[in-house]
Amino acid sequence: MLKKAAGIVGLGLVLATLAAVLARPVPVDEKLISIQALEMLPDFEPIRDEPVEVHAAIVDLGEDPLLLLKAQAALLTYPEMARTIFPLYASEPEFREVLRVYGEHALPPIEYFLREPIRSVEWMHMAEQQVQRAQRFWAELRGQVSENDMEPGETGNLTAEQRGWYAVNFIEAEGHDFVGQFVIDEKGRTQWVQTERVLEGIGQFFAGGIRELETSYRSGEDLTAGDIGWASVDVLVFASAIKVLRAGRAVAAGTRSATLSTRSAALAARVTATGRIVLNSARYAKWPVVIGASYLVIRHPDIISDVLAGVADVLGMPRYAVQIAGWLVILVPLLYLVSWLLLPVIFLLKALLGMLQRVSGSTRQRPDLQ
Repeated sequence: MLKKAAGIVGLGLVLATLAAVLARPVPVDEKLISIQALEMLPDFEPIRDEPVEVHAAIVDLGEDPLLLLKAQAALLTYPEMARTIFPLYASEPEFREVLRVYGEHALPPIEYFLREPIRSVEWMHMAEQQVQRAQRFWAELRGQVSENDMEPGETGNLTAEQRGWYAVNFIEAEGHDFVGQFVIDEKGRTQWVQTERVLEGIGQFFAGGIRELETSYRSGEDLTAGDIGWASVDVLVFASAIKVLRAGRAVAAGTRSATLSTRSAALAARVTATGRIVLNSARYAKWPVVIGASYLVIRHPDIISDVLAGVADVLGMPRYAVQIAGWLVILVPLLYLVSWLLLPVIFLLKALLGMLQRVSGSTRQRPDLQ
């Protein structure tokens, strides 16, 4: 019995060491998001080479077959544009609707606005700032808003992300009339065909409600380590994959000097948030959580190495030591169970071998009897 136990532990140690050495761990939240994206597009081989930001965007686009098909076409037609645009806007319903209707043709206008400052749009933004300042001023004079309650307005030029959001709303408002104003030159760069139609369209848009557009713009939330570590696990599960990914990276950077309990809670929140994103997908939602999680780990056992690497980082211990110890704790009971399950198989094999030997011996004796 002792010899058998020593053999199982020795075999487990060898397998655990191999698992730790061969593993290429990545943050577990990134691994889970990538797994979900690959399972959403199983027949789209190029997705495997895309960065995790694109994988998160694919998850945010949802499991609508038409929308995913349009996303694949965009990645094939304008891969660089898609890698820039998808992580910025894939979590926004307006962008998803634009992509659904116009497909890859929606990307050049957005890319152009991201890349080039648009003077007319800057003027629109400045005018909106002045209107907001005037509204706050009159509200203060009338006593409707106290100075402490006043929110500071935006200052400075538009960011590239805000300009791109203008393009999304232009496409949504003007459709093919706006999309058709952009062409790709021989160098692969987007060019805007400046015509009177463009000026008229901007004028109409300017008169039609800049304030509503600015109000609708949503930037990414700033999530602190404390938020994620303690109070926001239930909130994060409803957030988009892109926001969870950004939050996880912010926590990883922000908790390096934090206490052990805070780092542990932050890691647990990241695993919980991304794990629920995967387990709530169509592939796993039909099963209970325990069965779905078990199936996920069986299909992707390298997740275990990623989790152990995260634990090692939290504990401040060598990665290999934690991974070997963790795998050993998992493998030894499994190997012991397998050894018991193999006993009936071994018994049957021995019985079958003995039967074959007896049959073989009887056939050899028949010529001698004659």
